[in-house]
Amino acid sequence: MRLNDWVHVLGININNLTQAEAIALIESWLLKQDSARSVYIVNAHTLNLAAEDPQYRSALGSGHRVFADGTGVRWAARLRGVRLKENLVGTDLIPRMFLDTADRGYRYYLLGASPSSIELAAKKCEAEFPGWKLAGYHHGYVNDADTPDIINKINAARPHLLLVGMGNPLQELWIHRHQKQLHVPVCIGVGGLFNHWAGDLKRAPDWVRRQGIEWLQLLLQQPHKWRRYLLGNPKFLMRIVRELPKDLARSSQN
Repeated sequence: MRLNDWVHVLGININNLTQAEAIALIESWLLKQDSARSVYIVNAHTLNLAAEDPQYRSALGSGHRVFADGTGVRWAARLRGVRLKENLVGTDLIPRMFLDTADRGYRYYLLGASPSSIELAAKKCEAEFPGWKLAGYHHGYVNDADTPDIINKINAARPHLLLVGMGNPLQELWIHRHQKQLHVPVCIGVGGLFNHWAGDLKRAPDWVRRQGIEWLQLLLQQPHKWRRYLLGNPKFLMRIVRELPKDLARSSQN
């Protein structure tokens, strides 16, 4: 297996970093104020959506970095001859980053989840990561009419980091569409992170995570998403085999 810096999966260029490397990269961007940079984290479901929606695939492809989350993406990378260094799921990466870069004057803004959940998530985050400053938060039920006012509030709060947890594909599309208007060094799509912080979702035990079946824990807590896992996972496996020649061809061109 090669230890490439990236791998193509279903047309998306995924960066291959350790958690420490990803945090160091993000922090280097936090110190810059020139433009907003985007970080997206993709799993099997995300890549299934991108395979079916060219607009979403283009948005993911425009990200400054795309990180891998989950067993499915790891299998896809191995099939393409690349061993991923680490699983960069946001529920682990973001807390680790907050701890590793504490007390450096960084500020963050939370955008996503329901009104009640985002308030609980903000309180949890403030309590657990006092080394960062909460600049503000807003729920994720945002329409086009609300967006200019929300962007103004985010910019006025002057955060170094914007975490957007609206789920896929909404969070990545929102960042992609408004990135040029945001005066925030780094924007990261974080999926269900706020729901974990709010207590709406519980993490799987360590042994479940090590086996790569945390998706089963999420399915048990969110049975209404059964299609994503029970139908989506087999569909993803078929896709990564079918699209292998195309992905390898794209890799050889870079």
